[in-house]
Amino acid sequence: MERKIKNPATGFRTRDGAGVELVRVLGHDTAEEFDPILMLDSFDSTDPDQYTAGFPMHPHRGIETITYVYRGQITHRDSLGNEDTIADGEVQWMTAGSGILHEEKLPAAERLLGVQLWLNMPAKNKMSAPAYNSIKTSQIQEIMLDNGKLRLLAGEYEDTKGYASKYLPLDFYDLHLDPNASAVINTDRERSVMIFTLSGDAYIGGELVREKTAVKLTSGDHVEIMATDKNAQVLFVSSTFLNEPVAWGGPIVMNTKEELNKAFEDLKNKTFLQKDISY
Repeated sequence: MERKIKNPATGFRTRDGAGVELVRVLGHDTAEEFDPILMLDSFDSTDPDQYTAGFPMHPHRGIETITYVYRGQITHRDSLGNEDTIADGEVQWMTAGSGILHEEKLPAAERLLGVQLWLNMPAKNKMSAPAYNSIKTSQIQEIMLDNGKLRLLAGEYEDTKGYASKYLPLDFYDLHLDPNASAVINTDRERSVMIFTLSGDAYIGGELVREKTAVKLTSGDHVEIMATDKNAQVLFVSSTFLNEPVAWGGPIVMNTKEELNKAFEDLKNKTFLQKDISY
């Protein structure tokens, strides 16, 4: 059965961090429908004044942040002592777990184009040790398709394996299609699947989707993605449903209000950073 569009989400322009202009596509209002993807922010600018202020040091707990920079650079620094820069087609994968502080600097570039996803963590793993990984160009396989290509950012595509997520299975593809070209992506019927039109419009399940729109798909074993008469670049994200309660406050996502309050109490008491605790 072919997957169709169940729910579209169109972003809105906002500012975050120290004044970074971005398009917020997924957030609080879409968390249940797009489970386990909590947030999707899109960056697309040729004006460095819109983003070089960056994101000063801030906390996270209970989630994983996955940042894909197709054009431009992001430099990450965190409370674990990591400092790393990803650029032009690379991925930053940070596990907040029990708690981490990090900052992101966005140097001026000809164009900044990419996204940041927040992937929810299962309740049993939310207080796991924090960690940071980057997926460099040498680790990303490009699979040539008829009239296009697929960049395997994480997970698996057919018989090809990429970076493996530790807590939730995640297939993350960057699909490039030439004008009027199409591709059929096979899917596990039980997976939660969303697609985001990063650059250009595309037909998804036969329905036209405008640029910078995320769509949640119905269940099925495949989806057809087709470009219009222009190039299309779409991001495909597949994972498993968590179906767990979400208690979300700013940069922290837990399962109950009590856990959320405890996180902010830890921040206040300077006991937020810890390797692994349980309530």
